[in-house]
Amino acid sequence: MFRDVSQRKRDGKRSAREALREQRAKEQAQAKRKRTLVVAGAVVAVLAIGTGIGLAVANNSSSGSSTASSGPVTPPAGATGKDNLVIPVGAANAPSTLTIYEDFRCPACDAFEKSFTPTIHQLEDTGQIRTEYHLVTLIDGNLGGTGSLNAANAAACAQTEGKFRAYHDVLYDNQPEEQNDKFANKATLLQLAGKVPGLTTSAFTACVNNGTHNSWVKKSNDAFNSSGFNSTPTVLLNGKSIYGGSNNLTPASLTQMVQQANKGKPAGTVTATPPS
Repeated sequence: MFRDVSQRKRDGKRSAREALREQRAKEQAQAKRKRTLVVAGAVVAVLAIGTGIGLAVANNSSSGSSTASSGPVTPPAGATGKDNLVIPVGAANAPSTLTIYEDFRCPACDAFEKSFTPTIHQLEDTGQIRTEYHLVTLIDGNLGGTGSLNAANAAACAQTEGKFRAYHDVLYDNQPEEQNDKFANKATLLQLAGKVPGLTTSAFTACVNNGTHNSWVKKSNDAFNSSGFNSTPTVLLNGKSIYGGSNNLTPASLTQMVQQANKGKPAGTVTATPPS
C-alpha cells in the first residue's frame, strides 16, 4: 500500500513536470509565433511604405509633365524669360512688370480677368507696365482632362500669330464651368479663334490641332510647380505678390501701386496692340 502511494506521488510529480514542460513548450511556441508575426508585420509595413513611396514618386513623375518624353520644346514666337517660358504683352521697356500665372480652366483666374482686364490693358497701352504671362495646367492636374493644356497651346499659337492678348481675353470671356472640360475640344478652341480677326490662319489651325507647343506648356507648368507658388492666379508687381490672401487688390489700387512704383520714370515705348 505504501509503495502504491509513493508510486502515485512519483507519477503525480512526473505528470506535473510533464504538464509544466508542455505548458512551457506551448508558451515558447506561442512566443516564437508572435515574434514571427511581428517580424512579418514589420516586413509588410516596410514593403508597404516602400511601395507607397514608389507610387508617390511615380505619381509625381506622371503628374509633373515630363518634357523629355513629350517631344521637342517649341516656344511660341516672341517668348522671353528663362527658357523662353514667358509670353510678354506691352512695352518691353515699361518701368514696371506685372507677372501673372494663369490657367485657362481656372475660375479664380476668370474672376481676376473680368475685374482687372480693362485696367491692365490701360496700363499696358500707356506704357506703364509690361505684363508677363506664365501658362499653367493646374486644373488638368486636379480634375483630369486636357483643357488647360490645349487652351494654353492654342494661346501660344495665337502668340506666334501676334494675337495672344486678344485670344487670351476671348478664352476667358468664354470659359466653361470648371468641371466641364470644354477646352479639351480643339474644334471649340478654333471656333473661339474666329472671334479674333485674322487669327484663324492655316498655320494657327495646324498649330492648335498638332499641339505644337504642348511640351512648352508642360515645361511652363513644371516651372510653376518649382516656383513655390501653389495657386492660380498668382499675380506679382515687380516681383512682389499683390493678389490674394491679405492683399485686397482692386483695379484702382493696382493703378495706384503702379503709379507709385513708376514715379519719376519714363513710360515705355508703346507699339500698336491688336484690338481685343
